[in-house]
Amino acid sequence: MGIGANMTRPAVFLDRDGVINRAFIRDGMPFPPQSLQDLEILPGVSDALIALKSQGYLVIVVTNQPDVARGTSSKEAIDGIHRRLEDELEIDAIMTCFHDDSADCDCRKPKPGLLLQAARDLAIDLSASFMVGDRWRDMEAGKRAGCRTFFVDRSYLERRPVAYDFRVGSLIEASRMILEPANSP
Repeated sequence: MGIGANMTRPAVFLDRDGVINRAFIRDGMPFPPQSLQDLEILPGVSDALIALKSQGYLVIVVTNQPDVARGTSSKEAIDGIHRRLEDELEIDAIMTCFHDDSADCDCRKPKPGLLLQAARDLAIDLSASFMVGDRWRDMEAGKRAGCRTFFVDRSYLERRPVAYDFRVGSLIEASRMILEPANSP
């Protein structure tokens, strides 16, 4: 049965750095890879995404990449990393905020703008969807959008999320929990 005009689908929204690829830790804080050479997809990610897709979930990456606004990374470098992720993984879309906090945009997490835009563009049922992230901003964006949330706890030395539904150690653990019949829409 295809998706009709009034039908929506569930999605799993994923933060990028620290969830699907390795984040670089400096002074207890996570940083993104600076180039394609630095990009390392975490173990189990491909299998997790294949399992989610096989059960009808859209897989949408929602990522803040403020280093472009800060001038420490280029949009071309980020686009190259995203092309490689799309080539190697089962991802339906990658949505990126290139702004810094000072821009006060709607797309920068913890605001839910990227999730809301994906819901509009791809007919996503946010109440049947999940946000998986490793930082407080991810959890807050997911909650504000009406998704259930999985906090991938990497023990960063930064502000902790106030509220989330599940705490896990990896995307593969989150995907297994999402696919349990009790958690599926």
